[in-house]
Amino acid sequence: MCGRMANTLPHDAVANLFGAVPANTLPPLPDYNICPTQDVAVITWENGKRRYRPMRWGFLPVWYKAMNDGPLIINARSETVAEKPAFRGAIRETRCLVPVTGFYEWHRAGGKKVPHFFHRADGEPLVMAGVWRDWGEDGLSSFAVLTTEANALMAPIHNRIPVVIESEDWGMWLGEEGKGAATLMHAPAEEVLTYHRVSQAVNSNRAEGPDLIEPVEAS
Repeated sequence: MCGRMANTLPHDAVANLFGAVPANTLPPLPDYNICPTQDVAVITWENGKRRYRPMRWGFLPVWYKAMNDGPLIINARSETVAEKPAFRGAIRETRCLVPVTGFYEWHRAGGKKVPHFFHRADGEPLVMAGVWRDWGEDGLSSFAVLTTEANALMAPIHNRIPVVIESEDWGMWLGEEGKGAATLMHAPAEEVLTYHRVSQAVNSNRAEGPDLIEPVEAS
């Protein structure tokens, strides 16, 4: 599962990295505690070009009459995404890339929720697979992050892990290069990510600041 993110990647650098046209307005950065329902800048493929634009984190199925008309859908299971009515169209037609610095995951230990910060071991942007759709009369764009069964790195912390898309596969995931996106929906190789324990301050969705992603010693 992916339920909280951090992003310190400069917008202009990300737009250049992906060769994407940036929106005029993008979410403020850095943000060390991105929570569901917040806007996140994502990469899409629309009308023959890549766009870098904000979307609400929390997928809104077309049948929702209001944003709170059902569960908050922040993740989609890769194993069933093509079968679920909420995602069937999106996984075929509107996939996105979610570039961030990293994400948080919690492990219960001794009755406490212990947070950990996951990021790429090579220091590059972490690019997760997403699906998105426009919703409502105003066409509000919203997305969910795809997850899959945890690899050996993640398994001691949680049983799910985000699907990570490598740079050579960005075009395929976005739909620029024909079919084959389904083959990308797997856990990253164990050496791709690394993690460390962080302060329990991040347990609060109001917490902010660079200290949230700094390593702490186990108490």
